[in-house]
Amino acid sequence: MRTREIARKMARQAGVTEGEAADRLAGVVREILGRLRSGREADLPGLGRLTAGPDGKVSFEKGEGRRHD
Repeated sequence: MRTREIARKMARQAGVTEGEAADRLAGVVREILGRLRSGREADLPGLGRLTAGPDGKVSFEKGEGRRHD
């Protein structure tokens, strides 16, 4: 699925414009990349966790992840 398709679905579900949804999606991606670049994990609630190894390779650990209520 492409970014534009994801943003379109997000917009419909959240009741916002596609542009606003695309901005929100870009922000989430920036946050995830920032966490990985600084050596921290990035939890994806309901999906799992992304971690960056010392060699810079990103791995995905499937699981529940932490819930953020």
